[in-house]
Amino acid sequence: MNHEEQIKVRVLTRYLKDQSDPQADRYAFAYTIQISNLGEDTVKLLNRHWVITDDNEKVEEVRGEGVIGQQPEIDPGQTFHYTSGAIIETEFGTMLGGYEMQTSAGEKFIAKIPPFLLSLPHKVH
Repeated sequence: MNHEEQIKVRVLTRYLKDQSDPQADRYAFAYTIQISNLGEDTVKLLNRHWVITDDNEKVEEVRGEGVIGQQPEIDPGQTFHYTSGAIIETEFGTMLGGYEMQTSAGEKFIAKIPPFLLSLPHKVH
């Protein structure tokens, strides 16, 4: 198993109606990330990179250290969860990206975050 295969990322999203204002083109979404370490080596999440695209093709890139103010270490067989949010100007959007990870031996690699949809409930795109 190569390093990229040892990390599995799952995403759950939800629309935040109370934080959104459709008249002002403001649509807020929460996303919960589950990062599972399927490998045999402890890994540390160093940095994140997100590409957020709304339905008007407006793209925002976000890069930063860690997630939610942490650089978590994830032991073999363990899963790290966190919830964050994004605000876009349309009812639909997509996010994708990657986490820069480091093994306990100091090897760095990118764990890809597959594209996922930001969408109002009960809407079809």
